[in-house]
Amino acid sequence: MTTRKMTINIPSGLEARPVALLVQVASRYESSIYIECDDKKVNAKSIMGMMSLGLASGEDIVVTATGNDEDEAVDNIEKYLSCN
Repeated sequence: MTTRKMTINIPSGLEARPVALLVQVASRYESSIYIECDDKKVNAKSIMGMMSLGLASGEDIVVTATGNDEDEAVDNIEKYLSCN
């Protein structure tokens, strides 16, 4: 299991389009990937789950991945959240 704390650096936060792109990034991997914020934990491959978090730019989240490609998955999610 790989767990990493990250900050959302997408100026608009995770609204519809950035969430859809994040779900696409997460869906490339075989690993189970979850995103936690406060007391909520959702599947990063679920658009509805991700939208329910309502994350804004600058918020901190914890990304957890479990599986054969967990390190690569977490690295690329962090890259997506910091580059856009």
